[in-house]
Amino acid sequence: MRVTTRLAGGLALLTAGLTLTACGTGTTAAPDATAPPCRTGSLAWTLSLLDGDGTGAGRADARLTAVNQGPGACVFAGFPALEIHNGKAESVEGAGQGRPAALALPVRASVTVDLRYTRRGTKGADPWCVRQTEVSVRAPHDTRGAVVPVRDAHGKAAAIDACGETLAMAVPRRTPAGS
Repeated sequence: MRVTTRLAGGLALLTAGLTLTACGTGTTAAPDATAPPCRTGSLAWTLSLLDGDGTGAGRADARLTAVNQGPGACVFAGFPALEIHNGKAESVEGAGQGRPAALALPVRASVTVDLRYTRRGTKGADPWCVRQTEVSVRAPHDTRGAVVPVRDAHGKAAAIDACGETLAMAVPRRTPAGS
């Protein structure tokens, strides 16, 4: 009798968990444990500057997006590495806070990271500024990087002009394929 009660209780908990997941309570499915980590070379990267007043007040100044163009699903686990170099001298690096959840990335799905930074000429801007038409990126836990051109909000060539030592990175979020 005791075994039957425990089995029935466990089955009820499992059913309740599946029901909550099916109802879209906001729970995120765990990434496929068999999927390999996303690699920089299998991702199509873009960095787009967003229209705005340059103050970074409450919204992103730029957006880094990576689309999985690999042969299968991969796991994007952490913040990407992002660096803007001014030759061998100054550089500005992306920095995020915390440990973001691992994201399963099916083929053609994308991951997006919003960036906030202070532009040159903005009141209170640090004198340490870097202006470049391309940035260096790397998928989390990958050793090989890629150079990505900077684009404006309309897809035309642009330059990022960031001041300070870091760009603030928002937690990566997944966008379904075809969106």
